[in-house]
Amino acid sequence: MSTHAKRERLLLADLLQTTGPEAPTLCEGWTTRDLAAHVVVRERRPDAAGGMLVKQLAPRLERVMAEFTAKPYEDLIQLIRTGPPRFSPFSLKQIDELSNIVEFYVHTEDVRRAQPEWTPRELDPVFQDALWSRLERSARLMGRGVPTGLVLRRPDGQTVVAHRGTPVVTVTGEPSELVLFAYGRQSAAKVGLDGDENAIRKLRETEQLGI
Repeated sequence: MSTHAKRERLLLADLLQTTGPEAPTLCEGWTTRDLAAHVVVRERRPDAAGGMLVKQLAPRLERVMAEFTAKPYEDLIQLIRTGPPRFSPFSLKQIDELSNIVEFYVHTEDVRRAQPEWTPRELDPVFQDALWSRLERSARLMGRGVPTGLVLRRPDGQTVVAHRGTPVVTVTGEPSELVLFAYGRQSAAKVGLDGDENAIRKLRETEQLGI
């Protein structure tokens, strides 16, 4: 596993263990137990994980999620901590790096920021750049359903256009916060929004930006 992905994986496992199985998360309707089951199913049950994207497979995903949610919470945490099995594509370092940095970062913040009196983490510049790189690659796909033009901007001025259109809303923040915003954690993301007031309102009412 890559350094960043492994670090976020272990941080998430530790956090899940500390908060316990019934703590709230930013994922609506999910406790920490539900989130832990989701992470395990995604890595270990590709036959069911497709239901996250394909509507026809959703009933199978629901059944498998129920099966894993019923497992002992400590077992779920250990499965997250040890990583995917050899047959999983996520066991390949390149795929782990590509797919899991954002996955584990977002879910770690889903747990952290749902707790009272949370404070932002200090993230190193290399990790911020890695998150920005992932965001640059996925921004157009994620922004395809946005009702306004949308530009994501780092504090240093680097930008990526997530959706072309007018009026334009510019969302400014560190890459880590922009990732959370783009993945539907708008209320928890520490960003600034500039643009037409009605466009900003419409954007805030968009629960997720295409994911």
